[in-house]
Amino acid sequence: MDKHTIIRLKQQGKSNRQVAELMGINRKTVARYWNQFNENISKLEEQDADTALIQETIIGPPKYDSSSRKTIKYTKEIDKLLDEILSEEEKKNTLLGNHKQKLTYLQIHDLIRRAGHDISLATISAKIKEKRNKIKECFIRQLYDFGDRLEYDFGEVKLVIEGKTATYHMAVLSSPAANFRWAFLYTNQKKEAFLDSHIRFFEMVGGCYKEVVYDNMRNVVSKFIGKNEKELNPDLLILSNYYGYQINVTNCFKANEKGHVESSVKIVRNKIFANRYKFSSFEEASSYLQENLVKLNESSKIKEESEYLLPKRPKLEIGKMTLQKVSSYAFVQVDKNFYSVPDYLVSCDVLIRNYVDKVKIYSNNQLVCTHKKVDGVNEVSIDIRHYLNSLTKKPGALRNSLALKSLPELKSIYDKHFIKNPRKFVELLVMHTDKSIEEIIDSFKAYEKISANITAIDSIPSQKTIDQRAKQQIEKYSLLYSSVGQGV
Repeated sequence: MDKHTIIRLKQQGKSNRQVAELMGINRKTVARYWNQFNENISKLEEQDADTALIQETIIGPPKYDSSSRKTIKYTKEIDKLLDEILSEEEKKNTLLGNHKQKLTYLQIHDLIRRAGHDISLATISAKIKEKRNKIKECFIRQLYDFGDRLEYDFGEVKLVIEGKTATYHMAVLSSPAANFRWAFLYTNQKKEAFLDSHIRFFEMVGGCYKEVVYDNMRNVVSKFIGKNEKELNPDLLILSNYYGYQINVTNCFKANEKGHVESSVKIVRNKIFANRYKFSSFEEASSYLQENLVKLNESSKIKEESEYLLPKRPKLEIGKMTLQKVSSYAFVQVDKNFYSVPDYLVSCDVLIRNYVDKVKIYSNNQLVCTHKKVDGVNEVSIDIRHYLNSLTKKPGALRNSLALKSLPELKSIYDKHFIKNPRKFVELLVMHTDKSIEEIIDSFKAYEKISANITAIDSIPSQKTIDQRAKQQIEKYSLLYSSVGQGV
């Protein structure tokens, strides 16, 4: 039906009946639109008339008032049943909190149909929306000054490292004022990673922000008290008190309240790890991330913002401290993994400082060893130098020791040249206790080359005298010990 065609035909002098016959509609419909048109034309002449509104009514499409319409199939019984279902949903939400087990409109409609009611999905969906009375939220655009606000979040990224696919975690920190985004790669989201990312970031930018904004992650909120009160994590309080910033925790399920970091997680992940996701080591992946973040932030205003940050404080050395007795195998346990200590500390109490990437062990307030942190469960980090005191007394235990087998290159040299003389192997190790494992392996590789020369001497033609052969062997052995002693 064309309202404007009716008006045009009536203006040409056609009767209501003629227009109705021409258009195939009821003549009462023709009369209604013609009368409405004339009434609106008359209103234009009135004083204080809203001309624009009247003109919109005249030229606009027909409007239908459906407010007084009543549903035919939607009965009081259905309405009562729907209220009961929605009430149960509210109880479920209270018990489970944030969950993914909410009934969909389709499932609610199916429950009502099973109760014997013939009703459409569209009608039920409209009634659910009406009852829940969803009101669109209005967002207030924010404008922050330099140094005022830092936002924090964790994001996930899938990488292939050493041929194995695994999920890794990015601690992402972003400044909305400077449009600056930074991230650090970790193997987990534990407290050590959470704290370490803050400390490294503040150290890098040369200061601290007045406020840091978080969501309700476990490292931030220890527990909820009532509906709105939150108990903050004590480690976070220590961190904020030391650096002097205020803690701002968003409302539950309100990611938009820290929208800059939410988008930063996606930007960092897509712009850096979309093109490359395979690495030979975790360290290589971390270095790759840091290098590309520099490029990503070339247009940021972090240099201007750095002048407005709170003064830089000395790097906070924070690590979980525990006191533990050394086992009979000279091990201590940290996060379900084992780390060796010097064997003279067996049955002694040692202090362990557990950091995100390393483990430091102290005895009598003195650092005795440092291990790189290992991931997994029941993994072992062992240093053969920690067992030299015991191996000197029991050299035969060296052959099948875990300490030696953890160093395949060194084990190979041992099997070739020292399997019948393990004491000599231990003596050479003792000579190099001040060197790193890599330097020790290099020294033994040098020994392997010299040993090959000695073997060649042993095959000298028998015409040579015994005195000559003995002299040459003594010269070569002297060369061996001087070379190994110098770390050749």
